[in-house]
Amino acid sequence: MRKEKPLKGWKNRLHEIIYEADTPLGKWFDIVLFILIIASVILVMLESVKEIDVEYHRVLLTLEWVVTIFFTIEYIARIISIKKPFKYIFSFYGIIDFISTIPLYISYIFAGSQVLLAVRALRLLRIFRILKLVQFLGEASQLKRALKASRAKIAVFIYVVLILAVIMGTIMYLVEDDSAGFTSIPRSIYWAIVTLTTVGYGDIAPQTSLGQLIATIVMILGYGIIAVPTGIVTSEFAKQGDAANDKVHLNTQACPTCSLEGHRDDASHCYKCGSTL
Repeated sequence: MRKEKPLKGWKNRLHEIIYEADTPLGKWFDIVLFILIIASVILVMLESVKEIDVEYHRVLLTLEWVVTIFFTIEYIARIISIKKPFKYIFSFYGIIDFISTIPLYISYIFAGSQVLLAVRALRLLRIFRILKLVQFLGEASQLKRALKASRAKIAVFIYVVLILAVIMGTIMYLVEDDSAGFTSIPRSIYWAIVTLTTVGYGDIAPQTSLGQLIATIVMILGYGIIAVPTGIVTSEFAKQGDAANDKVHLNTQACPTCSLEGHRDDASHCYKCGSTL
C-alpha cells in the first residue's frame, strides 16, 4: 500500500495539470497546447503548398514529428491520469485526440507508390486537431444549449425556405427558357436557393424582364431571411446567459474518474459517477 501512494499522488498531480485550468501549471499546459494546435494546423497547410514543401520538406517534417510526439505524450497522459480511461478514449475529445495523433504514424506503415494517395489522405486528418480548440471555448456549452433550444424554430424556418425555393424555382422554370439555363425544375430550384441565400454564382441568370423582376424579389427576400435564424439563436443565447447567471457558479475541475467537468465550487463528489473530487 505504501508503494501505491506516490503513484496515486503522481497521477493526481498529472490530472490537475492536464484536466484543470484553474491552476498555474494547468493554465500553462493549456497555453502550450493551444499554440501547438495552431502550429500543427499551419504546418498541414504549408505542406499542401508544393513550392514550400519542396523547399522546406525536411524542416516541416521535423516540426510535425515534434508536435505529433507532444500530442502522443498528451494522449497517453490523459489516459493514465484518470481511473476509467475508456470514458476518455471513447469521448468526443478522446476520439479527436486519437484521430489527430495517429495519421503520421500510419503514413510510415504503408509502402509503395500505389498507396501514396491514401497516405496523403491520412495525413490530412491532422487538420482535425483544430477541433481540439473546442475545449478552450468557455461559452461552447451555452451556445450548444441555445442551438438545442432553438432547433424547432430553425427547422420550421428551413422548411419555409425550402417551400419558397421550390415555388420560386418552379415559377422561373415556367417564365424562362432553356437558353437561360433553366432546363429543369430541379435546376431552377438550385438557382432559387443560390439566389435566396444571396450567394449568386451567376451560372444561371434570368433573361426576360419578368424573370429579372422575380429574381429581384427573391434577392430582397434573401436579405430578410438571413436575419431570421440569427435572431432566433441570439434570443435563445441571451436566455441561456440569464439562466446561467442565476445558477451556482461552476468551476473547471474535472472528475479524476470519468473526466467530466462543470462541477459546483462547493461540490466534493462528481455529479455523474459519484467519485471524490
